[in-house]
Amino acid sequence: MHQTNSQNYLEKNLRAVTNIMVAQFLQKLTYEEVQITVQELLDLAEKCKNLKSHELPSESCHQLMATFLQHICNNERMADKRVFSDCCNINKTARHKCFLLHKKDDAGYSEIFQISNPEQICEMGKESQVYIYETSRKHPFLYGPTILTMSVCYETAVQSCCHEENKTIKYVREISLRHHHLYEIGIRFNHKVATAVELVLLTKKLPKICCEGNAVVCVLGRSQLMNYICSKQAILSSKFTPCCELPEPFRGECIVNSENDNKPDLSSLPHRRFLYEYSRRHPELALPVILRVDTVYQNLLGKCCKLENPLECCSHGEGMFQRVVRESHERVKNQCDLRKKLGDSNFHDRLIVLYTKKAPQLSAQELIVLTKNMAAAATKCCPLNQEHQFVCMEDSAKLILGALCRRHEAEPINAAVGHCCDDSYAFRKPCFDDLQVDGTYISSPLSCDQVINLKEDLCKAQEEELQTEKQKLLSNLVKQKLYAAEMQFQPITVDFAHLVETCCQAEKSETCFQEEVSLFPCLFS
Repeated sequence: MHQTNSQNYLEKNLRAVTNIMVAQFLQKLTYEEVQITVQELLDLAEKCKNLKSHELPSESCHQLMATFLQHICNNERMADKRVFSDCCNINKTARHKCFLLHKKDDAGYSEIFQISNPEQICEMGKESQVYIYETSRKHPFLYGPTILTMSVCYETAVQSCCHEENKTIKYVREISLRHHHLYEIGIRFNHKVATAVELVLLTKKLPKICCEGNAVVCVLGRSQLMNYICSKQAILSSKFTPCCELPEPFRGECIVNSENDNKPDLSSLPHRRFLYEYSRRHPELALPVILRVDTVYQNLLGKCCKLENPLECCSHGEGMFQRVVRESHERVKNQCDLRKKLGDSNFHDRLIVLYTKKAPQLSAQELIVLTKNMAAAATKCCPLNQEHQFVCMEDSAKLILGALCRRHEAEPINAAVGHCCDDSYAFRKPCFDDLQVDGTYISSPLSCDQVINLKEDLCKAQEEELQTEKQKLLSNLVKQKLYAAEMQFQPITVDFAHLVETCCQAEKSETCFQEEVSLFPCLFS
């Protein structure tokens, strides 16, 4: 019955779902070109509606993906336009991965359409398909069912979901970032790591996220899972009742964003299927921390099972697990304590210094954006109570470092960064925390005026622009003296602020800047 209901739901929304899939893979096609391709695929997809008795829906829909990719390869103009010719020359399994690697996240396409004014609601029927197109091409890793939910929300102007435009757009961006991160795990690490992540998410209440770009399978899979969850509420969770009263597609989005269930009494359960059981017992722990514990457990098993008395050896495991959790807690606490001591602005400056030393190959602007995200995470998470603070910081760090690792994959930064990105997903954050100065970096000698670019325009700049210019200066100076102590850079920010204030009050600001720059302490002596 669940399968039939889900199949009906998929058929009803097949055009929209196919629109999502095409726009996510072929991001630079025009809206009209996408619609032509969608119609061609729908003409080929009749077998997904008329399944053979022995054929499961998901199997048929996977065939649709293969058909879609072959359709692109058969269309010479389309393949050339999207630079997919290299993908078309390899076998079907590798071809799918190749197409996924060509996706460009947030590549500067037009902004997502805002929710229309009330007087324009009658026009929304036409606009919702355009909304799907724009959202899909801008966020190629965003989960298909989420886009479908937002499009229905857009089309019907449901107040509970769409009454604040900025909230809707922010939600889409945040979820898109999470889905891209899950996709990266599946590509970068082996199947065991990806499966472990999915298992922990499921255990904590989230549905399995499909990261392979097949929007048809994603929509079908989520619908089946939500139907099953709602039919087993009494067994699975008490938190889902309000969600299960909603229609599709809002039901799925509601369940995804609902609270984790109350911690059950699992004291009598044996520790079979360790990751699953440990995750159930510790809903208060963040995903990366649970994976760290599981990594320690797997290493312990590998060691103990070779000994004469493996049970005695394994008995030390609980203490090891507690140590992993404690050390993870301490890292977060130390960061939050430092932020409290320094204040937001100085804390961000310190992150600039630290990460310029770790990854000096990044441009000053890239380092500012990276550390700005880290500082924003601390601002959001540190005021929370200890348990939520811990989960929030770990959760934010995995996404921020995931973006850094994608940058490294696109253009290698240095060997140490590569090691942290590729060695262990579970221990990625501790690895970056412990990263030291990159000794392989050789800076190009720069004079003071090459590093400091102070002009009269700064007098008209907003506070955020001044902060950015100060941090560019700070990063460029650190690159010149990677091994200098942090305290040597502290006067720089004070001197910069004083210099700008002095010269902007002078009668001839430009002349003042030119004279003062020559006296600025650049640490080049």
